[in-house]
Amino acid sequence: MELDDLVKAVLGRAKGLARMIVAVAGPPGSGKSTLAEVLAERLSAEGETAVVLPMDGFHMDNGILEARGLLARKGAPETFDVRGFADLLKAVRAGGEEVLVPVFDRSREIAIASARPIAPETHIIIAEGNYLLLDEAPWSRLQDCFDLTIMLLPPRAILEERLRARWAHYGLDAAAIARKVEGNDLPNGDRIRAHQRSADLAIEAIDLPL
Repeated sequence: MELDDLVKAVLGRAKGLARMIVAVAGPPGSGKSTLAEVLAERLSAEGETAVVLPMDGFHMDNGILEARGLLARKGAPETFDVRGFADLLKAVRAGGEEVLVPVFDRSREIAIASARPIAPETHIIIAEGNYLLLDEAPWSRLQDCFDLTIMLLPPRAILEERLRARWAHYGLDAAAIARKVEGNDLPNGDRIRAHQRSADLAIEAIDLPL
């Protein structure tokens, strides 16, 4: 799919909506964060107002995950504050006032509260995250939150290559990379493939500007 076609699809769906919320979902390493940021930039270039709302800001704190025996599985569906994310989406939908959202700092593995503002006049919100279309409770409560849904789903081999490169970039050794990729990231991606709701647009690959 071409980026221009995706921009046209979003603009077409946005007509007549006071506020539009787009979901960009996909497995770890699928490129959804990059796509969401590029899409927001392109929409802004078309005269729209757009901002990215990352799901990763709702990672549970490491202390909670450790107490629940989930620290090694950080990033799995059960390691997020889904209720908090759903509540924030409702606040964003309502509009009328600024909403401050958290952003995840991967280099420190922590979520930073109130790190990104969504202004009341922003028309298009691009929510991005692994599990926005996961057909499992409690994630299934998000199914009515979006006006347009996009699933980015590259082949598994490409995901593995990207994920290994990601963790190498953060300085992990070969053993730690294997634990992250084979023990967590790829199984999470497999879970998304097996239990996803249908998306309005399903994309295996998209050409993005370098």
